[in-house]
Amino acid sequence: MSTPAHLAGPPPRLWLHLPTVPESLASLLRTVVVALFLLSFVLQPFLIPSESMERTLLVGDFLLVNKQIFAPAGTLGRWLMPYRDIQRGDIVVFHHPDPSYLVKRVVGMPGDRIRIENGRVTVNGVTLDEPYAAFEPAPPNPFRDNFPARIYTDPNIDPGWWLQMQRLTRGGELVVPRGQYFMLGDNRNHSKDSRFWGFVPRQAIVARPLVIYFSLRRPSSTDVEQATDDRLGHDRELSARLAAFARWKRIFQVIH
Repeated sequence: MSTPAHLAGPPPRLWLHLPTVPESLASLLRTVVVALFLLSFVLQPFLIPSESMERTLLVGDFLLVNKQIFAPAGTLGRWLMPYRDIQRGDIVVFHHPDPSYLVKRVVGMPGDRIRIENGRVTVNGVTLDEPYAAFEPAPPNPFRDNFPARIYTDPNIDPGWWLQMQRLTRGGELVVPRGQYFMLGDNRNHSKDSRFWGFVPRQAIVARPLVIYFSLRRPSSTDVEQATDDRLGHDRELSARLAAFARWKRIFQVIH
């Protein structure tokens, strides 16, 4: 039996709970603590300043790197993030005296025998399949393209590394010592890497790049100059300005 309309009570009120000031502060504090933990122990942002890893990483790419994936045993955070050993082909971030951090690709593991012939890398007698390697135009450099070399020909070579390289060369191949790694940039003709300054010790490797979270368009010394467009108003169009500001398709691109 339905209730007459004149006897029906008012509709129930829906109450919205607005957070109090202490609740808002507590939520903000939790967010700050989580962000600080991630930035201190797990993630760290980096900006790519040079063309040595083109075309995998471009000048102006902003990276988030995982600082725990290669962390030594017992390090805080290993229980939170997956970890594994370094593998050939990994892109890694490592300490280097000048500048303080570099990013390169691991090509030689401890015990490997390395040889480069006409720019192609051979490891333990097998030529690597490297779809990521780029060979931008550059003046010939016998030391860079055929490694290890017997003649000191490039002023960019570290003298101490030159002497060490001679001691570790066997049958035209460089033997990577225990606990050391041989690094190369993907842009092989425009990268100062292990060919010029030597091995990277295991303890110097600190992170692995995860994702490009933003990418600003920045000039590179290997870019091919484009013909200019002199149509009036072309550069004043909003769409053209936005497209020229950033590489939008690279945002959130996973790094391999």
